[in-house]
Amino acid sequence: MKPIQTGIASYGMSGSVFHAPFLSIHPSFEINTIVERSKNNASTRYPSVFIARSYEEMLERNEIQLVIVNTPDVTHYEFSRMALMAGKHVVVEKPFVFDVNEGENLIALARERNLMLAVYQNRRWDGDFLTIRKLLDAQLLGRVVEFHSSYQRFRNYIQPDTWKERSSHRVGMTYNLGSHMIDQAVRLFGLPQSVYADIDILREKGAVDDYYNISLRYPGLKVSLRAGYLMREETPRYYIHGNSGSFVKYGIDPQEELLKKGATPATPGWGEEPEANWGVLNTEISGLHFRGKIETIPGNYGCFYDDIYRAISTGTPPETDAAAVLPVIRIIEAAFQSSAEGRTISI
Repeated sequence: MKPIQTGIASYGMSGSVFHAPFLSIHPSFEINTIVERSKNNASTRYPSVFIARSYEEMLERNEIQLVIVNTPDVTHYEFSRMALMAGKHVVVEKPFVFDVNEGENLIALARERNLMLAVYQNRRWDGDFLTIRKLLDAQLLGRVVEFHSSYQRFRNYIQPDTWKERSSHRVGMTYNLGSHMIDQAVRLFGLPQSVYADIDILREKGAVDDYYNISLRYPGLKVSLRAGYLMREETPRYYIHGNSGSFVKYGIDPQEELLKKGATPATPGWGEEPEANWGVLNTEISGLHFRGKIETIPGNYGCFYDDIYRAISTGTPPETDAAAVLPVIRIIEAAFQSSAEGRTISI
């Protein structure tokens, strides 16, 4: 199969950091077109790529098979719809959409046209999450009773001139980071029975939510997902308790920071984490007490595109098929309802 001709809908941070570097080194993809409305930044790094001046111009290029919708969140539904109508497979950034009805419409359209529709839930390939999946699959904690996940960020000001800080639709932290954290929880434990959430704006003059504490309720299991912009001191990224042991993990997957600094994912040792950030496992193994560090499995966002190639070439759903990710949006909607009404919402 020839390389999949791919168009990237924008070349901001997402396009230049998360998509183009992996697509450019993947033998099964070829970056055909990048949309830059007025600049030519992509040409410096990818001189053979065609620069389109509008999203519509890119969609008119018949050779393009796959479109990466990595534009502002408020455009995800319409731009994905346009690409599907143009006969293109689609990878859309998270959050997939803002409400379940939008998602169902896009999923139905993709099925009608026999096209792939996937969501860029790249943090399924974070090294820490891969490690946790392996620990739980091996039942090294026994029956899991608590799962806590946290993103700590410190930005005690309102970033100027960005759509991410405007109260247009729901473009705050819950849809942004919550999409990742909820996706990981559902990946591990399936759909919860109910949701209870506290979502708020804590920064002065803030217009979008910048704090959340979301509890997902399962039989015999408590899941807590928390993030905020006023967390200056690091706390564990994850801590998990089971009836046989615990696992505690500090630090965050290094890939994003490396990519922002211009590193290439072809670098030897990509995704490896320093030993200082390895998690601590305290458990019993075959009747023996063990407490020690567990080496983090190297993360690799390139595996996302391995899966997309498999899906397009075989016609089978990708791991991040939109229909499988849609429950994340359902849970986010329930979280906002819970926070507004101060009650638990059944899923």
